[in-house]
Amino acid sequence: RDGRFIEKIGTYNPLTNPASIDLKDDRAFHWLMNGAQPTDTVKAMLSYRGVMLKKHLQIGVVKGAITQEQADAKWADWMKEKEAKIQGKKDNLAKSKQDIAKARKEAESKVREARAEAVRKKNEVKEQAQAAPAEEAADSTPQAESAAPESEEPKA
Repeated sequence: RDGRFIEKIGTYNPLTNPASIDLKDDRAFHWLMNGAQPTDTVKAMLSYRGVMLKKHLQIGVVKGAITQEQADAKWADWMKEKEAKIQGKKDNLAKSKQDIAKARKEAESKVREARAEAVRKKNEVKEQAQAAPAEEAADSTPQAESAAPESEEPKA
């Protein structure tokens, strides 16, 4: 063997949430029944997918403790519950992502409104500052003209 794998029965991607395990359950079950001894990590993944439970139930069938139909029914019930749990977690994650995105949009809109308000206030201050010197200039011009004739009259 030289450390090479015999058969690829699946892949594991821990980067997704929840971690994705693509596994050929029937081939994993086949190898377990033939005596394969999985590592602790792989055993945990097989248990998560229900392959270890299926093996346990099959050993009970071989010993005569339960029938094949009972074992299949127990395994199917467990799989339904497990799938519902996984789907519930995926739904909660999707909902939380949507809530986070909505909260982020609301925060961004508040920041935009605050910036727009600051720009409005700044523009109002500029307009008032520009209007004030123009009014002062308009007011001071007539006073200078009226002051000039008064000074000219005594000279004449």
